[in-house]
Amino acid sequence: MIKLILFDISGVLYENNKPIRRAVDVVNQLQQESTLSLLFVTNSSQMTEQMIYTSLTNFGFHIEKSQLFTPTTALKHLLKERGLTPFCIIHPNLEPEFISSDNDKPNAVVVTDAAEQFNYSKLNSAFELLLNGAPLLGIGRNKYFKRGGKFMLDAGPFIVALEYAADVEAEIIGKPSASFFMAAVDSVGCRPEQTLMIGDDVEADVNGALSVGLQAVLVKTGKYRKGDEQKINSVDAKVVDSVVGAVSAFLEH
Repeated sequence: MIKLILFDISGVLYENNKPIRRAVDVVNQLQQESTLSLLFVTNSSQMTEQMIYTSLTNFGFHIEKSQLFTPTTALKHLLKERGLTPFCIIHPNLEPEFISSDNDKPNAVVVTDAAEQFNYSKLNSAFELLLNGAPLLGIGRNKYFKRGGKFMLDAGPFIVALEYAADVEAEIIGKPSASFFMAAVDSVGCRPEQTLMIGDDVEADVNGALSVGLQAVLVKTGKYRKGDEQKINSVDAKVVDSVVGAVSAFLEH
């Protein structure tokens, strides 16, 4: 029996800067009438948590900020706990949260989806730090995302390039990290098998969730590409047209 639903955000709840058809109604109805716990999870690292919350509420989703579960917040806590000063390759929107005068002597490398900030100078500086023993921390290994009808490179290819060059392995904070999914599940006191992940990324969302015992459904919106269903690691996972069908498929039985 499902007790918790994890909704990926971009590509599942909205795309091309507008909500997926009937997504607002489905989520708001669950919020009002269901005993289910709902969390909204994302690897998006071009927006702060506040920006994501504002965007969703502007679309009409009735959510609480506490229902957002983002790796950006987890990453900031991790840096503080370990006493790490990051060299950041991040999107300009995140710079106020990560960059300060303390960054003059970095001892860790942080990589998120940095867009145009991915340049040779920054990547090479990160490479030098990694050669000297700095850990490599990333939000996720996502290969690409979709915006304005176009597929665009995400942070994953750049993280892999740094891993290859410096012969290191990145610590991934977001999806498909097992720790990310389990932290979300534990935060509401559920068990993995009582949790449903709805996502448009077959690797980070669906297979990541399945690998730690969650149920999962792939939607054919957002970054979905024909043939992604063949990459799912379980015959029990469902593939549906949108988040509306995803919710119905698991709540009607």
